[in-house]
Amino acid sequence: MNSLMAKVRNGRLVVDTPTDLPEGAEVELVPIDGWDGLDDDERERLHASIERGLDDLEAGRTVPAAEVLRELRQRHK
Repeated sequence: MNSLMAKVRNGRLVVDTPTDLPEGAEVELVPIDGWDGLDDDERERLHASIERGLDDLEAGRTVPAAEVLRELRQRHK
């Protein structure tokens, strides 16, 4: 299930997108502003780091996780 977006109108949360959730289902809504505890500079550095990681992925500069875990297990035997 993808996330749902809602807006506050007259103090109420309004979801404008239809959903396939069953009638009576409960959902937890989390405000997107400040939810991560990062300030603007920290968030900018995080996004830049994610972009660098995506660039590495596209350029083939990655190692499969299974390989990394296998090597770590070998080191700690």
